[in-house]
Amino acid sequence: MRDTVYFLAFDGFADWHAAQALCEIRRPGEWRLQTVGFSMQPVLSMGGLRVVPELTLDQLDLKRAALLIIPGGYLWERGQGEEAVAAARRVHAAGAPVAGIDSGVLVLARAGLLDACRHTGSWPGHIGAHVPTYAGAEQYDAHVLAVSDGGVITASQLGSVEFAREVIRTLDLYSPSDREHWFRLFKHAMPPPWLASEPAAVAA
Repeated sequence: MRDTVYFLAFDGFADWHAAQALCEIRRPGEWRLQTVGFSMQPVLSMGGLRVVPELTLDQLDLKRAALLIIPGGYLWERGQGEEAVAAARRVHAAGAPVAGIDSGVLVLARAGLLDACRHTGSWPGHIGAHVPTYAGAEQYDAHVLAVSDGGVITASQLGSVEFAREVIRTLDLYSPSDREHWFRLFKHAMPPPWLASEPAAVAA
């Protein structure tokens, strides 16, 4: 049963990249969310939050994995974190989707997962500059902030809301119409119909 979403935390991870996605994953109460690390030692996010991983990358349960989320961080641009590359490859090969945002996309590129699927990133040329083996430039879409294709979710550093929408869609959270209302609310401050007549509630 694929009921577990894994979120990779490491020293310097960008804590805001997946914040909305993680909140929506937990909101229905149907998904198990676990924080995974390179070790069990506490890590400090880019924003100064101290996080204690619950398990390590080599302990991922591939039968229960519903999604692996890899946020951005300077670690990836230094070419470090080969364990994460191997984990992304394992999770994807086991039939579960993987997601990367900002420089977290570099992990998916190093795993060879972007060579044959539509994807995006923070800016054209960023992936190729850091991943010499990257062969998916023709699949790169510079016109979107986030996209899902072939079991891979990628997003720009500016696409946190779009990234969350792709995660929500991938995990089939809410109805299609509610997903669209969610996006309009958080992206454009457009309240859903059931709140449109309650301006006080929106203002609060």
